[in-house]
Amino acid sequence: MNTNIDAIFNLLAGTARGWRGTGITARARKTPEKVLKLYDIEISPFCRLVREALSEMDLDVMILPCPAGGKRFRDEARKLLPGTKFPMLVDDNTGVVMNESADIIDYLAKTYNSKLKSQQGFGRKVAVGSSMLASTFQYRVGGFQGMKARPSKAPAEPLVLYSFESSPYSKPVRARLCELEIPYLLKNTPKGAMTDMGPPVFRDKLFKAPQGTTRNRAWLSENTGKVQVPYLIDPNTGVAMYESNDILRYLDKTYGA
Repeated sequence: MNTNIDAIFNLLAGTARGWRGTGITARARKTPEKVLKLYDIEISPFCRLVREALSEMDLDVMILPCPAGGKRFRDEARKLLPGTKFPMLVDDNTGVVMNESADIIDYLAKTYNSKLKSQQGFGRKVAVGSSMLASTFQYRVGGFQGMKARPSKAPAEPLVLYSFESSPYSKPVRARLCELEIPYLLKNTPKGAMTDMGPPVFRDKLFKAPQGTTRNRAWLSENTGKVQVPYLIDPNTGVAMYESNDILRYLDKTYGA
């Protein structure tokens, strides 16, 4: 599908969720020493809720993809927590292993000192319903993006992806990483100010404001000269690149069977 058309559907998905996971609205005041791990399915509406929370809290997380038919991380997850459903969080800082998205979000907010609101009661029903609606916009010819495993080669080391949850151009990349069962460190890159809003070319020319409004946006600005997502780093090959179409082609060529 044309990238711009794909982005329109992803914009609709973001709208359905009220653009949750876009800005740093509930910054965590405590940073975990050891990286959090999330056993995740990109298309799952419940996984989306946890990824939104992590983005709004400005917490990085190691994503371990568990698409339908996947063999790389699903069994591993179920050994850690028999009968688990996804998402499943592993926090090596506290020894916690848990599922149920609402409980995970409450745990993260409490443990890492965030003002993120609890998703319980009626608010929980609204969140789940709108997240399910958002997932319907991920349907493409052949099925839902980020749902089923594709044959792939495992990387020796996890990849690194700069992204924020509602980014319309990041979503296809995260979906492909999920389908290929490629683990990656998700460097959440939420917007930190109104001057961050809009496409990079338009935004930077209009506002001419500082780009480093959050820690990972500051890193991109200092190390690449611009702030744009998705940005992929592959430590296995030394490749670092912008542009979702280029990233998708790279992933298919390098790790597709």
